[in-house]
Amino acid sequence: MLKSAFGNSPIKDMAKKIHKISSYFAVFDPAEEGGYNVSFPDFPGCFTFGRDFEEAKEKAKEMLELWIEELAEENQNIPIKTTRPIIDEIQVSLPEKLIQSAC
Repeated sequence: MLKSAFGNSPIKDMAKKIHKISSYFAVFDPAEEGGYNVSFPDFPGCFTFGRDFEEAKEKAKEMLELWIEELAEENQNIPIKTTRPIIDEIQVSLPEKLIQSAC
């Protein structure tokens, strides 16, 4: 019944194109020259850059999709995100010598 209701409609075609959605962590590191360098802990060697945060996010998505597509074409395993990294800021005391040379 469902098949005959949709026939060759765009809805049926769209259903064929549905892919599994997964998410991965991206690290956005401010670049010295401005913008952001982006890396992916689950995909060593996969990097990109954006002139601002929004562009970096767009390019990160595009780069990661291309990277995963290439892994799939080469029949390589695609990592599955299993844990969430903990990122925190650690305060440390600087040596007196370092503080004096900065003044």
